[in-house]
Amino acid sequence: MKLREIYELAVKTGIDNDPRGKKEVEKTLKNAKKAFDGLKGDEKKEFDQEKLINPYSDTRILYGAPETEVKTVLTGIDIEVGEVLLADRLREKGRPVDLIIAHHPEGKALADLSEVMGMQAEILEIFGVPINVGEGLMARRIGEVKRGLMPLNHNKAIDAARIMDVPMMCVHTPADNMVANSLQNTINKKDPGTVGEVVKILKDIPEFAEGVKIGAGPSVVTGDKDRKCGKVFVDMTGGTGGSEDAFAKLSQAGVGTIVCMHMGEKHRKEAEKNHINVIIAGHMASDSMGMNLILDEIAKQGVEIISCSGLTRFSRLKAK
Repeated sequence: MKLREIYELAVKTGIDNDPRGKKEVEKTLKNAKKAFDGLKGDEKKEFDQEKLINPYSDTRILYGAPETEVKTVLTGIDIEVGEVLLADRLREKGRPVDLIIAHHPEGKALADLSEVMGMQAEILEIFGVPINVGEGLMARRIGEVKRGLMPLNHNKAIDAARIMDVPMMCVHTPADNMVANSLQNTINKKDPGTVGEVVKILKDIPEFAEGVKIGAGPSVVTGDKDRKCGKVFVDMTGGTGGSEDAFAKLSQAGVGTIVCMHMGEKHRKEAEKNHINVIIAGHMASDSMGMNLILDEIAKQGVEIISCSGLTRFSRLKAK
């Protein structure tokens, strides 16, 4: 496959599995086109035209020619300078690496991470929070994240990739969409009665079973395994953690249990105060599952996958 084809496949897969549905994603793209058409001069030159075809600001080709032929991919959750050197070392040892794929964003994709967070308001709406309330809750949080990212050295790993001449891209929200959609559908289908039954569903999935082995598996951090789970909300996509003020609204909307990758203590306390059970599924396990679902689509095209940096590779192709 060409680098461009891998990138386009990742974006398409993310759109196909977006919790909001394709119509909402299409609206996002149309709004980007409208905004672009309304710009003039320097503002138009500065506009990131990838937004016209890709609704996920945290997923980008970071270095390399789009027409580069890719036969082998090195992929991990966090790609930093060490992983770039690993790719170069593998090349030296006779195992060519044509592309590095990071899950967590780097470079411009990290700088613009906050732009994808608006989708969280639309996901909250699906679970019963009015869109005006969701947008109001998210506005402050999006600003916090944007300002928090400003001081970071966004391009450190990309500079290393450029020096070593190893193409690099990142796939963030599309992979998170995959795990959120897959887990939500699985839990809805199995219709668990208790928090413990939700945990059991997670532990039956290979990435989370592996997480248990290394002490990073599913854990109930608010509530109790014997409590009724009520309506379960799999909250795993939309850039990064949302507003802690959302828990009161979710509780009022009838959400009983949240399954998420990770949660800060401030957010956990708000969930507890509002009597919402919280299951931390495991960050690396959740990210691995989302990436694996996309990597399977890439592997179908004959591309070899080498995993590193916290990504536990489980292919679902063998079971078919």
